[in-house]
Amino acid sequence: MRLVILDDYDLASEWAAKYIRNRIIKFKPSPERYFTLGLPTGSTPYGCYQKLIEYYRSGDISFKYVKTFNMDEYVGLPRAHPESYHSYMWNNFFKHIDIDPANAHILDGNAVDLETECQAYEKKITEAGGIELFVGGIGPDGHIAFNEPGSSLVSRTRVKTLAKDTIVANARFFGNDLSKVPTMALTVGVGTVMDAKEVMILITGAHKAFALYKAIEEGVNHMWTVSAFQQHPRTIFVCDEDATLELRVKTVKYFKGTNSKHNKLQANYSFWEESSDLN
Repeated sequence: MRLVILDDYDLASEWAAKYIRNRIIKFKPSPERYFTLGLPTGSTPYGCYQKLIEYYRSGDISFKYVKTFNMDEYVGLPRAHPESYHSYMWNNFFKHIDIDPANAHILDGNAVDLETECQAYEKKITEAGGIELFVGGIGPDGHIAFNEPGSSLVSRTRVKTLAKDTIVANARFFGNDLSKVPTMALTVGVGTVMDAKEVMILITGAHKAFALYKAIEEGVNHMWTVSAFQQHPRTIFVCDEDATLELRVKTVKYFKGTNSKHNKLQANYSFWEESSDLN
């Protein structure tokens, strides 16, 4: 497990985008070997997506041989609705890069059979060779994707009823009208994300500070599902200073002490392959 601490949201977003760019470039994707990338939605990854678009426009990266799998989607919300995760991904990322629409996978919250949709999604991930890098964000209560507190840490893609706190938090996207917020979603499971070869979790803002503390300084707990990634062999938590407010001083100092070397390696190489001496 690694914790990368940047000064602010913009720098955290840039660091994450560079890491994704470098992983794809180093992988050397081709028609015979696609890079598979798991992706989140929400306000936290927005800055990262904007930087990736910049890298594409400058010719630094292509997504032609990249397959993506998004974490979740609301149930019953029309795909064209401005707050659907289909709309979010296409408006904020996909339509600005060269990804083949057939390779951008998002769960269908309007499928006739939601259980079958979830099973088919797991199968698509397997057929794609699994996820190389799964990027995620978390809620203030430490949930990743829509794996709310109490979710199984070995869960797979499934239908999930949303917690009241999540519905309230998402109301700002629906004119603060709780009656308009979907109460169910399709989501990858904690186990689905854990199967990825590498996981990068973005955590920014003081309102996420307690969740970050629970994620890395206490034990694995199904009430804070992000804590499961302590047990993943290749997890990187990327955060800003505000998100560290609940961490012990010695924790912050330790990870800041390793970041200078990590950031140098970040320029051209895979974090894990080039920092084995730090494990």
